[in-house]
Amino acid sequence: MRVKTGSTRLKRHNKIRKLARGYRGRRKDCYSLAKRAVDRAWSFAYRDRRRKKREFRSLWIIRINAAAREAGLSYSKLVQGLKAAGVVIDRKILAELAVCDAAAFGQIADKAKAAIGN
Repeated sequence: MRVKTGSTRLKRHNKIRKLARGYRGRRKDCYSLAKRAVDRAWSFAYRDRRRKKREFRSLWIIRINAAAREAGLSYSKLVQGLKAAGVVIDRKILAELAVCDAAAFGQIADKAKAAIGN
C-alpha cells in the first residue's frame, strides 16, 4: 500500500506559511515563495546575530575614544594605561561610564594617565 503525503505536506506548508506571516504580497500565501523568503530571512538573522556583536564593540570604542579625548588621552593610550595600571574593565562598561558618569570615567582616565606617565 502506498503512502500519501497529504496531511504531512499540509502541516509542513502551514508551518512555513506561519513563519511568513507579515510578509507582503504572495510571499505570505504561496508556499514556494514563502519558503524562499523564510530561508532568506533565516540566513540574514544568522549573519546579523554575529554582526551585531561587531557593531556594538565598534560603537563602544567610538564612545570611549570621544570621552578619552576629552580627558586628554587617545583611545589606544587609555587602553594601554588601563592595562599597565591593572584595571580590568570591559569596553561595554567603559562606554556606559563615558556616556552616563563622566566623573567616574575621568577618575579611570586619570589612573591610566598615571600608569603610563603622561
